[in-house]
Amino acid sequence: MKELLYLKDDQLKELIEKLFIGYRESFSDAKKTLDKYSIGIAHHKVLHLLSMHKGITISELLKKLKITKQSLNRVLKDLIKLEVIIFEKDQQDTRVKHIYLNAKGEKIFDEIFITQKKRIYNALLNSSSEQVVNFDNVLKKIINE
Repeated sequence: MKELLYLKDDQLKELIEKLFIGYRESFSDAKKTLDKYSIGIAHHKVLHLLSMHKGITISELLKKLKITKQSLNRVLKDLIKLEVIIFEKDQQDTRVKHIYLNAKGEKIFDEIFITQKKRIYNALLNSSSEQVVNFDNVLKKIINE
């Protein structure tokens, strides 16, 4: 991989293609579960963030997803209909709502996560600790973290 350090366009294109395919494959693993509940990738992203950031506010969720309120509202309505999320008003400011996965939401997220975990776990297991740390560092730089 040292040749990537020279940043030639063809090599960067190949890297971008690998990122695309990696994204596609890791999310396609979850597709069967998503289809079972008649939800899509947008719902999956929200479920994932709700599992990671319990009690996140709608405005924080919008910032993390970088989508419009209208798009988020569509997804949230579907998740409400599916009965997987609950809202709690903020103690100090009742205009602010915190969103949580309920038990059914946690169960659905776990089903999705288990399928994705296998691919990621196997890739990490078959890599050296140095490769894992370097990969994580590069990903952080790609997402400006």
